[in-house]
Amino acid sequence: MTDGAVTQVADSRARVLVAADKFKGSLTAVQVAERVTAGLRRVVPELEVETLPVADGGDGTVAAAVAAGFERREVTVTGPVGEPVTAAFALRDGTAVVEMAEASGLQLLPPGVFAALTATTYGSGELLAAALDAGARTIVFGVGGSATTDGGAGMLAALGARFLDAAGEPVGPGGAALAQLASADLSGLDPRFADVDLILASDVDNPLTGPKGAPAVYGPQKGASPEDVQTLDAALSHFVTVLEKAIGPKAAECAVAPGAGGAGGIGYGALVGLDASFRPGIELMLDVLGFAPALERATLVITGEGSLDEQTLHGKAPAGVAAAARAAGKDVVAVCGRLALPPEALGAAGIRRAYALTDLEPDPAKSMPNAGPLLEETAARLARDFLS
Repeated sequence: MTDGAVTQVADSRARVLVAADKFKGSLTAVQVAERVTAGLRRVVPELEVETLPVADGGDGTVAAAVAAGFERREVTVTGPVGEPVTAAFALRDGTAVVEMAEASGLQLLPPGVFAALTATTYGSGELLAAALDAGARTIVFGVGGSATTDGGAGMLAALGARFLDAAGEPVGPGGAALAQLASADLSGLDPRFADVDLILASDVDNPLTGPKGAPAVYGPQKGASPEDVQTLDAALSHFVTVLEKAIGPKAAECAVAPGAGGAGGIGYGALVGLDASFRPGIELMLDVLGFAPALERATLVITGEGSLDEQTLHGKAPAGVAAAARAAGKDVVAVCGRLALPPEALGAAGIRRAYALTDLEPDPAKSMPNAGPLLEETAARLARDFLS
C-alpha cells in the first residue's frame, strides 16, 4: 500500500465502480470484480457496487464485452500452428468485438512451445469473417497476446488476399515464409470491409519493423532467438516492399503508422489491407463497454491489474480508467497482484492509492494461486480505509 493520508470518500450514499482488468495467470477481469465486491461488502454490507470488467484490446477483451452485455458467439477457426480451435467474439446491436488472441494467441500453444517463425494469423481472418457473417457493421478488433509475427499476412490470406512465391505457389504460414514472397494481390479481399467500420484497438503504437518494431520488441516473448528476430524483421520488411509494388506508397506509410506493430504486425495487415483506423485499446474499449455513464454514477472507482508497473502507464487499462475518472473528478484507487510504481507515479496517473496482494503474501508462488482470497482481504482493507 502506498504512503499518504487517507481521506474517507464515501458515506451511506457511496457507490463504487469496480473497473479492473484481469490479474494475468490468476484471475479473469470478471473474477477480479467479484472478489473485490465480496471484500468491500464484508466491511460495508449494503454498499452499492457496480462492476464493469475492462480490457485494453488484448486477451480478455471478448470476456469484458460479454460481461457488459454483449452476446458471446463461437466459431471454429485455424489456430496459430494450423490446428482447429474454438474462438469467440462478442456481438451487440451491429457492433462486434473481435479478439485476435482468441484465434492466434499465445495461450493456444502447448505450454513451453513456441512457433515464432511459423505461427499464423489465418484464424484471425476467419474470425473477422464470422463477425461479418453475423451482421457486424462496426468491428472493434482487439490485438495483443499473439503467438504470431506474420504482419497479418495469414489474416489477409483468409480474407481473400493472395501471397505467392516465385513459383506461383502460396507462401507458407508464418512470418519467416514471407522472405520467399514474390507477388501480392489484395484485389480478392472480402468486399464487405468497404462498408464496415473496422477499428484497431491496441495498447501499443510500435511500427512494424526496426528497433521498435514487432519482431525486435515482442518477438522474444514468443520464443524468438536473436537470429529469429533478424529473420522476421527482414521478412516483414520484404513483405512491405512487395506490397508497395502491388498497391503503392500506402504499404510503406502503414508500416510506420501507430499500431502497425501490434500483435506481431497484425495491426499492419488491418491498416494496409482492411482500411482499419487505430485507437488506443483502453480508450476505445471504455467507450464500447459504456464506461462514461457508469463513471457518472460512481463516487469511488477501483481499478487494477496483475502488475502495476511502468507498462501500466503506457496505455494499459488501469491508466485509461484513472485518466477518465480524474477528468470526471472522481477518486481512483487500485488493486494489483504486484506493485512496482512509486507513489508519485501513481499520483501522476490519477491513482490515489494502490493495494497489492504482495502486502499480504510477499511470495508470488503463494500469492498467485491464492489470488482470489487475497484480493477479497485486500478489498476489505481498502473498504476500511475509504468507505467505513
